Amino acid sequence: MELDDVDWKLLDLLQHDGRMTFTELAKRVSLSAPATTERVRRLEQAGIVTGYAAVVDPQRLGLPIEAIVRVKVRSLDTPRFRERVVALALVRDADHVTGDDCWLLRVVCRSMVELERFVEQAQRYGDTTTSLVFSSHVRNRPLTRAVVEGTAVD
Repeated sequence: MELDDVDWKLLDLLQHDGRMTFTELAKRVSLSAPATTERVRRLEQAGIVTGYAAVVDPQRLGLPIEAIVRVKVRSLDTPRFRERVVALALVRDADHVTGDDCWLLRVVCRSMVELERFVEQAQRYGDTTTSLVFSSHVRNRPLTRAVVEGTAVD
């Protein structure tokens, strides 16, 4: 699907505030509300906009520990690892990656004891390396036209 300037503006606005009303979106892109609604629906139907979600702070919910756990899973254990480790609710992100480690997991925990239990569970399927997250400086940065067109690093 070919995107024009208005589509990119809509994507930018929605990535920053997915709860913005069609009326407010329309004002910001200088279109009527029905035309704006149609454009957003078209972006959704094309699979470019895949959903809307609330961003929740784990620390405020009693999950002060965040860690990145890299796991080198033995190939025959991958299905069981997916079922028994990746499926756990404390796993916020799970990426199957290339390189020395097969999996990159971002987890949140109530305590170091809980993190230790999680790592022990992951170690049943291979070697692990765990890093505690001190702070996150970029999270879910919106995708921009410059990134898509390859001009973001110029």
